[in-house]
Amino acid sequence: MKRLSVSFAAILLSMTVSFAAPKNPDGQCMVCHKQQSAGLYSQWFTSAHAMHNVTCLDCHGASKKESDAFEHYGTTIATLVTPKDCGLCHEKEMLEVAGSHHAQAGQILDSNDAYLAHVTGGHPAAILGCESCHGAKVKLDKASANKLSAETWPNSGIGRINPDGSLGACNACHTRHSFSKAQARQPESCSKCHLGPDHPQKEVYEESKHGNAYYTHIDAMNLKADRWIVGQDYFDAPTCASCHMSATSQQSLTHDVGDRISWTLRPIISTKLENAEQRRANMKDVCRTCHGSVFVDGHYYQYDALVVLYNEKFAKPALEIITMIKNKKLLENPADFSNKIEWTFWELWHHEGRRARHGASMMAPDYTWWHGIYEVAQHFYFKFLPEAQDYNDPEVNRYINELLSNDPMHNWLHGSTADLKAKIKSGEMQKIYREMFE
Repeated sequence: MKRLSVSFAAILLSMTVSFAAPKNPDGQCMVCHKQQSAGLYSQWFTSAHAMHNVTCLDCHGASKKESDAFEHYGTTIATLVTPKDCGLCHEKEMLEVAGSHHAQAGQILDSNDAYLAHVTGGHPAAILGCESCHGAKVKLDKASANKLSAETWPNSGIGRINPDGSLGACNACHTRHSFSKAQARQPESCSKCHLGPDHPQKEVYEESKHGNAYYTHIDAMNLKADRWIVGQDYFDAPTCASCHMSATSQQSLTHDVGDRISWTLRPIISTKLENAEQRRANMKDVCRTCHGSVFVDGHYYQYDALVVLYNEKFAKPALEIITMIKNKKLLENPADFSNKIEWTFWELWHHEGRRARHGASMMAPDYTWWHGIYEVAQHFYFKFLPEAQDYNDPEVNRYINELLSNDPMHNWLHGSTADLKAKIKSGEMQKIYREMFE
C-alpha cells in the first residue's frame, strides 16, 4: 500500500490554490473538503496528525489491488481506514489491539445476542444496534460510489471485520478526524458501548467514587498532555483508560484492554482468565497509585466473594436447570427464545447477573445490590424456579426441591423471619458464605 506525504508548508500553500489547478493530490483533497465538509477539514487541521504532516493520503491513499479502492479525482483512495492502515505508523498499538477483547467484539455476529436481535427485532435493528458497537463484517458493493455497502457502512464498531483481514476500528475511540488522545482518555469515549441493562459500566462508573471524583475534578485531569502517567501527571481521579490502558510509573500504556482484567464477567458463569494473577497484579499496580495495599487487597477480597456468590448460588443452579429442561425437550417451541423461561434465564445472567458483577468490580453499591443481586434473587426464586416447576418433570422438580432444602444458601426459605434475623445477628448466616468463598 503506497502512502503519500507532503510538507505542512505545502499543505498551507495548497489551500490558497483553486480546485481546478491543485499543486498536489493532498492539496486537492483539502481545497475541496474545506468547502464541502468544513467540519471534517477543521477537525483534521487542528489535530496532532496535521501538526505532524500526516495528510489525507497518508491514511486514505490506496493501491489499485485493494478490494475497496476506487478512483477519486485522479487519485486511488479507500474510504475505509483500518487498523492495518493505522499500523503503518502505530505498529505497537495495532498489534496490541489485534490481540485484545476489543478486536474480537465483531465475533458477536455469530452469538445469541445477534440471533436475538435478528429474530425478535429484525435486520435493521441488528445493524444499528449490535453491529454499531461490536462491528460489522464490512461488505463491498461495486455499484456504490466508494465500494462500501450501505448495509455495513458507516460503521465504527470496535471489532469491525475489515476487507483487508484486520479486526477493529481505531476511530471507535479516537473519533475522526481529530483522533484526540484527550477524548479517548475520558469515560464518555467508552460509554457509546459500555452502558445499558447488560453491561452498565458507564452508569456504574458514574455512581462510584471514582466517577464522582472525575466529574468534580475534570479541570485538573491534564487530559491533553502528551505524557499521562497516573499519580504524576494527574491524580484526582481515574478514568476507564487510567485503569484499563494508560501508563503508570511501573507500566507503559497498552491498547490491550484485557491486560488488567482477571475475571470474565460476560458469560453465564464467571471464570478466571488465562494469566489471571498477572492480569490482577497489573491492575493492582494502578490501584496502588492512590490506595494502600491493604485497601486494594480488601477490595479484591470483596469483589471475588461477590462473583463466587453469584456463580454458586444462582448461575450454576440456573444453568443446570435450563440445560436439563432443554435436554429433556420440555420446551414447547423449538426455536431459541420462543419460550418464556428462556427469556427469564437470559435476563437473570445476561442483565441482572452482569450488573451485579460489574457493580462489584468498580465499587458501585447500587448496581451491586438493587440493580444486581436483588433482581437476580427475585427473578431466580419467583420467576425462574416456578417456571421450571411448571413443566412438572420429576427430575427437574427433584433437583429444585433438593437445592432449596439442602443447600444452606437457599434454605432460608424454610425459616421464620425471627430465626433468620437471629442468625444474621449471631453471624451464622455470614459464616455460610465465608466458608464457601474461603
